Amino acid sequence: MSEVRIDKWLWATRVFKTRTLATDACKKNRITIEGIQVKPSRMIKVGDVLQVRKPPITFSFRVLALTENRVGAKLVPQYFENITPPEQYELLEMKKISGFVDRAHGLGRPTKKERRDLEQFTNFEEWDDDE
Repeated sequence: MSEVRIDKWLWATRVFKTRTLATDACKKNRITIEGIQVKPSRMIKVGDVLQVRKPPITFSFRVLALTENRVGAKLVPQYFENITPPEQYELLEMKKISGFVDRAHGLGRPTKKERRDLEQFTNFEEWDDDE
C-alpha cells in the first residue's frame, strides 16, 4: 500500500472520531498538505506533512505509515509523528483558562453573582419591606 485516501487515514489514526467528520473537515478546507487545501479523496503517502485545523489550534502531523483500517490508540504513534508547535498548545491552554471570561453577557447559565442579582430583583418580599 503506497497511497491511502486522506479521509480514511485521518479516521483510521484517530485524528477524527468518524470518517464522516474527517470528510467534512476536508470539505470545509480544514485539512492542508504543504499549504494546499485537499479534498477527501486526496491520496497521501509516507512523509507527507498534514495540517489539521481544529479551532482554536492547528495540529501538524508527519505521516510515518499508511493504513485504511482503524487502529488501537496504543498503535497510533506508529502511524504519525505529532510536530505541532508548542505555541499552538499555548493557544489551547489560553482558551481553556479564559472559558467564562469570553462568554457573551446574557448567554448560557448565569454566574453566581448574576443569579443572586436576579433573585434579589424578582423577590417581591424585599420590595414590600423597603416601603
